[in-house]
Amino acid sequence: MKEIARTIYVQRLIDRRENGLIKIITGLRRAGKSYLLFKLYYDYLIGSGVADDHIIRIALDDEQNKSLLDTTLLRSYIEQHMTDSLMYYLFLDEIQLVGRFEGLLNGLSRKHNLDIYVTGSNSRFLSADILTEFRGRGDEIQVHPLSFAEYLSVFEGNEEDAWREYYTYGGLPLILSRGNDELKIHYLKTLLQKVYISDIVERHNLRGSEVMGSLLNVLASGVGSLTNPHRLAKSFASNGMPNVSEKTISTYIDHLTDAFLITRSERYDVKGKRYIASPCKYYFEDVGLRNARLNFRQQEECHIMENIIYNELRMRGFAVDVGVVDIWEQQVRKRTEIDFVCNLGSRRYYIQSAFAISDGEKMRQESRPLVSVTDSFKKIIVVKDPIKLWRTEEGVVVMGLRQFLLDANSLDL
Repeated sequence: MKEIARTIYVQRLIDRRENGLIKIITGLRRAGKSYLLFKLYYDYLIGSGVADDHIIRIALDDEQNKSLLDTTLLRSYIEQHMTDSLMYYLFLDEIQLVGRFEGLLNGLSRKHNLDIYVTGSNSRFLSADILTEFRGRGDEIQVHPLSFAEYLSVFEGNEEDAWREYYTYGGLPLILSRGNDELKIHYLKTLLQKVYISDIVERHNLRGSEVMGSLLNVLASGVGSLTNPHRLAKSFASNGMPNVSEKTISTYIDHLTDAFLITRSERYDVKGKRYIASPCKYYFEDVGLRNARLNFRQQEECHIMENIIYNELRMRGFAVDVGVVDIWEQQVRKRTEIDFVCNLGSRRYYIQSAFAISDGEKMRQESRPLVSVTDSFKKIIVVKDPIKLWRTEEGVVVMGLRQFLLDANSLDL
């Protein structure tokens, strides 16, 4: 398989080089964290003139490094390799295997000539509160599954076939090495059950995975739909599980988000400039895992497309909310929705995902929430068809999905 450049993440590591903080590479398991650090970033450092013996690379899940799982021995090993005052780069893979690793890293971070990078691959390490363990010395870089542009760059086939494969099997890098549908399906189902769910159940000492599995089914079926623990508890009760409480569901959702399987998108009142606590939307970090959970039985391309757009925006570094806008029609106030309100520093974009715009009425329906927002930030509708970019009379930009996904500057066209 060809090398996947993952340029955006390499650049994020470059931007944080020697910043005095512990670079913590997080993200969904099997998303390519180790490859990013041990291959791509290593190659960059070597190419920039760093000597190989000044890059200390330790894969802690390697049998030959078993003795280094002891904190004292690991620190001694690192210090023995630092023989001068020049800058050293420390790569530690699967750091969660080391007992009391937080104290070890906090101590090492005080060395003026040591730049530290760590990855880990279980829920204990990847939980959302891990940065607090490092007492302000951590700098997180989250790695997502492959974007469509990354996927297409190594896909052996045409763009249409690549899209079909991508929205079906997702962007976990190793999916590209599975040669047929059977192998891809087996890979995703095995990962979901044997790795992700089992890891969450083990970490949190859950009695079983039945409730977790059922919750995943409901969230996968309604991806991109507004919901909350109260609604989900009612759904469980109607399906013969009346003893699953709202509190349990809320806790399980937190476990799934901590493990990066799903992501919560809050609702934001655009005109009132405030967040609305509930309900909210949930999207899957990888659509292939979402589809595998449903045995590939609910392949609604429009909903999957919305999930992929959401993931693309987050990969580009945006904070993404669901926009809520009240508009007046015939003296009646109507609450409408903007799929994505995206913020990155001083930049903001309002984006609608529209699978198809068949006529003028559909265009008015999609544009209405956007044009009702009177600020100067850009409004965009992304449609599935490969159309030529154009602007409506109200100034709304309409572009095709492929252009949005494949042009890194698409939001500013």
